[in-house]
Amino acid sequence: MPGGVFIDGEKFIKIVCNYLSMAVGIEVILSNIAGVLQSIAPIIALILVITGGIAYGLAQTQPGETRGKWQAVAISIFVGGLIVAAISLAAETIVDVAGGALKPV
Repeated sequence: MPGGVFIDGEKFIKIVCNYLSMAVGIEVILSNIAGVLQSIAPIIALILVITGGIAYGLAQTQPGETRGKWQAVAISIFVGGLIVAAISLAAETIVDVAGGALKPV
């Protein structure tokens, strides 16, 4: 029919195959990113905890008016390290629970 939009069978199959291969490619990329983040999270947590401890120790050498600011920063860094460690340890459980929530009953 003139003026209509029709796609022949081969062209449609190529479009669908390209779409499916792109979806698989995105899944692989996201999986790789997740793997990298899971592998570096314990290192980042350790660095944050050690940096927080050093900053807290240095805060003790400061005069009283600046000591509180340094201590607040040090405790924030330390707690950030603990949160990263907790999330990295619980990551597999979080994935299992979230994946189970999406399954049909």
